[in-house]
Amino acid sequence: MVDRRALLIACAAVAAGQAHAQAPATAWDFTMPALEGGDLPLSAWRGRALLVVNTASFCGYTPQYAALQRLHDRFEGQGLTVLGVPSNDFNQETGSNAQVREFCDGMFGITFPMAAISHVKGNQATPLFRWLAQRGGGEPRWNFHKYLIGRDGAQVRGFATRVEPEAPEMLGAVERVLRA
Repeated sequence: MVDRRALLIACAAVAAGQAHAQAPATAWDFTMPALEGGDLPLSAWRGRALLVVNTASFCGYTPQYAALQRLHDRFEGQGLTVLGVPSNDFNQETGSNAQVREFCDGMFGITFPMAAISHVKGNQATPLFRWLAQRGGGEPRWNFHKYLIGRDGAQVRGFATRVEPEAPEMLGAVERVLRA
C-alpha cells in the first residue's frame, strides 16, 4: 500500500529540485523582448559587463539617458554594454515601444540596446528583473535604478536612482568589473 503522505513529500522534493535545477545561474540565461520587436538574448553579451537600467521618458531622472549614452560610448570598447529597459511601473513612460524609440532617438541619440516596455517590480516583473532584485539588493524603487552585472554574468550590484551614471561610485564600479 502506498503511503500518500510520503508520496506527496517525495513529489514536492522532486519538484523543488527541478525548480532549483532550472533556476537561471547567470544573466546570460535571460532573453528580453527588443524595443523594435524580436528578442534580445543577454547571452549575446556573454563576457562583457552589462549595466541594466529601468528607464522612463517622463521622469525627473530622464536626463540620465544622456549620461548613460556617454557611459556606453566611453566604455563600450573596453567591454561594457548599457541595456535600457523602459517601464511604466512608475507611471512615467509613453504608451508604445515606437514612442519610446522616437523619444530616445530624438532627445538623446540613444545607440545602446533597448528592451521593450517591461515590468521591473512586483509580481509582474520580468524574470530578469526578479533575478536582478534577488542578487542586486532589491527591486527598483523608482525609474533609472541600475544593475551592474560582471563579465561572469553572475555578479550583480544595484545602484539607486540617485546614483548618476557618471558618479565616481558608478565609474569606479564599472572600471572594477571591466578589469575583472
